[in-house]
Amino acid sequence: MLIVIGASAGGMAALKQLVAQFPQDFPAPIFIVNHMSADTTGEALVRVLDGSSSLTCVHAHNNQAFKRGNIYLAPSDQHMLIVKGKILITKGARENRSRPAIDPLFRSAAVAYGNRVVGIILTGYLDDGTSGMMAIKRCGGVCIAQDPEDAAYPDMPQSVITNVGADYCVPISEMGAVLSELVRRKLPEYKPAPEDLVIEAKIAQRVLSDLPSVEALGEQVPYNCPDCGGVLWKVADGDLLRYRCHTGHAFTSSVLLAQQTEKIEETLWVALRMFEERQNLLETMSKNESKKPPSSISQRARDSQIHIDRIRAMLKATDKDFHGEGAG
Repeated sequence: MLIVIGASAGGMAALKQLVAQFPQDFPAPIFIVNHMSADTTGEALVRVLDGSSSLTCVHAHNNQAFKRGNIYLAPSDQHMLIVKGKILITKGARENRSRPAIDPLFRSAAVAYGNRVVGIILTGYLDDGTSGMMAIKRCGGVCIAQDPEDAAYPDMPQSVITNVGADYCVPISEMGAVLSELVRRKLPEYKPAPEDLVIEAKIAQRVLSDLPSVEALGEQVPYNCPDCGGVLWKVADGDLLRYRCHTGHAFTSSVLLAQQTEKIEETLWVALRMFEERQNLLETMSKNESKKPPSSISQRARDSQIHIDRIRAMLKATDKDFHGEGAG
């Protein structure tokens, strides 16, 4: 059995409470992805989890063989993937704006170990982990979601409950007992993963474009990848819509919308700066020509102010929209 865990905002406290419940003889390896910024090392979380649990917690390393009873934490700015008997650490494209991301870990574990995987989704914004949990369920694994009322940020577990359906929806305080029972059950025979999941797992393993693979997953759509500008393909997982570009970036529809909104805001700020610079230049030119007959320069400066006011109004609306999506 393998335990794979995903967490985001509020994750440190949730993970600390969870790992404290594992007994010293826990008979399965545990793999954790907790969203973190690229400029952090994650050492603080390793120390917290190692000190809170009777199990050993370490940062995962590429091609590392894993052992039961150990906790492996994904390093910052790198994905952690599972293949038969070992861990892969890759610098692949971001998924759902995150690296490390939860979906690649869950999906790779499902492809490699099928019905021997238990997936756990904890507190966090938006819906990273939902697609990966679908992969676990399709391969016969078990889905555990933190009770949203128990989560500091309920978006991620609620998305799994809504889109996948949790086998267990419990507060963290009850997860240890559930896991202790699950890892000791008799397992059915392993069955190969569906081909589309195998394709996605392979895309995450290598840092290169794979156009034929993405074309096999879905249909091309008239949107561009906000990370690299490439064409996107739509991948349908039941009612959950996801999008992939051929370089490997992947988004759920809600994350894609949040990313597009952020890009719009960036573009508007650039446009505002350029119009303000233009207006300042026109006003300077107008002052220098004050003794000459009236020209169109003053009118052009007034026109620029109209555009500036419009962009500021759009920025206020975009800011409201952006924060309303729970981005971050």
